[in-house]
Amino acid sequence: MIKIGVVGCGHWGNNHVRIFNMTEGVRLGLCCDSDHQRVRRLHAIYPGLPTSLDHRDVMNDENIDAVVIATPTATHYAIVKAALTKGKHVLCEKPLTIKEKESEELVALARKKQKILMVGYVFLFNNGIVALKESIEKNSLGKIQYLHFTRTNLGPIRDDVDVTYDLASHDIAIASFLLGKWPIGASANAGFFLRKKISDAAFITLYYPNNVLANIHVSWLDPKKIRMLTCVGDRKMAVWDDLETSEPIRIFDKGVTKEPFYSDYGEFQLLTREGEVVSPLVKLVEPLRNQNAHFIECIEKGKTPLTDAVFAHRITKVLEAVQLSIKNKGRIERIR
Repeated sequence: MIKIGVVGCGHWGNNHVRIFNMTEGVRLGLCCDSDHQRVRRLHAIYPGLPTSLDHRDVMNDENIDAVVIATPTATHYAIVKAALTKGKHVLCEKPLTIKEKESEELVALARKKQKILMVGYVFLFNNGIVALKESIEKNSLGKIQYLHFTRTNLGPIRDDVDVTYDLASHDIAIASFLLGKWPIGASANAGFFLRKKISDAAFITLYYPNNVLANIHVSWLDPKKIRMLTCVGDRKMAVWDDLETSEPIRIFDKGVTKEPFYSDYGEFQLLTREGEVVSPLVKLVEPLRNQNAHFIECIEKGKTPLTDAVFAHRITKVLEAVQLSIKNKGRIERIR
C-alpha cells in the first residue's frame, strides 16, 4: 500500500485527491492547502481525510511514501526539493520549475535520493495523443513536415507565470513526445495586453532536427476554447481535437504529388491529392487517471517515468529560450 500526500488542493489538486481516493493499492494521507476554505471543502467531500494548512507537515510525516505537488509554479522548486530531501517520491504539476538551473538541481537530487520525480505533462497520457504517436511510429503519415498547435480560451488568467509557461509547456511536451526529438531553436513573440510583465498571448515557432517545424499559438484572451493539433506528413495528415469526444483523431489521406518533369515549359505541376478520412477508435479514459496510475507503477516497479525530471528539465530549457526570444523581439534562440 502506497500512502500519498497532496500539497495544494485547488482545482487541479482536488482532481488528484479524487483519483487517488479511488485508486487500488493507494491510501490518501495528509492533504494540505494554505487556504482554509479549500480545507473545509475537502472535509465536506472526504470526511475523515487528514488535512493541514502547512505543507511541512506532509514532508515530516514518515508514513507518507509519495507527495503530489499542485501549488503555484514559483513554489515548485522549494517544495519538490523539501520532499525529495525527506525521501519522498514526487509527482509535481508542470512546469517543474521556472529556471533551468533549478530543474537541473532537482534532477540531480532525485538521482541521489533514488526517488521517482515525475512531472504532470498530462496530455502525454491522453489516448488520442498516444494513438497519434503510434501512427507516426508506424510511418502512417510519412515524414512529418510540421505540427501546428492552438490552445486558447478566455482565461483562466494566472498570476504566477505567463501564458507560455502555463499553456505552451503542454504543446512543447506533446511535440517533442510525438517527434521523439527536442527542438534546436525557438522564436517567439508575445502580447502583454492585461499586464506589463506577464504575457497573455504568444506565437511560438520551434525548430526541430530534419527541418521539422512546430508552431504554437496560446492565449488567455480568446473567445473560443480550442485544444487542437494538426500534424502534416508527406503521405497523410492528422488532426487531434481534445474537445471532440466522439472522434478526437481524424486522419486525412491528403497530400501533394509531383508530376514528372516535362520538356515543355509549364508542364511541371504540384497536384493536391484527396482521399478518405479515417477516425481511429480511441478509448476515452481520463488522462489524469492514466498519468497517476503510471506514477504508482513507476514507484512499485522502479521504472523511469515517461515524463521524468530529465524530460521536464528539457522543457524548462525550451521555455527559457522562448522567453529570451520574446525579449529579443522574435529572434531565433538556439537551444543547447
